[in-house]
Amino acid sequence: MIVRIMGEGQVKLADHHFARLDRLDDELLAEVESGDEAGFRRTLHALLDAVREFGEPLPDDALEPSELILPSPEASLDEVRDMLGDEGLIPT
Repeated sequence: MIVRIMGEGQVKLADHHFARLDRLDDELLAEVESGDEAGFRRTLHALLDAVREFGEPLPDDALEPSELILPSPEASLDEVRDMLGDEGLIPT
């Protein structure tokens, strides 16, 4: 799957990594819903770090359609709340 982190570019991520990402996404959803700013910030960074660690960066000039778009690390709790679907940032 091609994943874009806003402001950073794209990575290709193998499907077997999504179980870990789903757990972080569930934590992030709960923190956004409860307004836990510190937990939200910590979990957002952990989620994005995992995508960077597991993903293979695509060249900057690659024009692949992103199947999943994640917020930038600087995104606010309200900005991420606006991006969330019923299942979080990562649909299962």
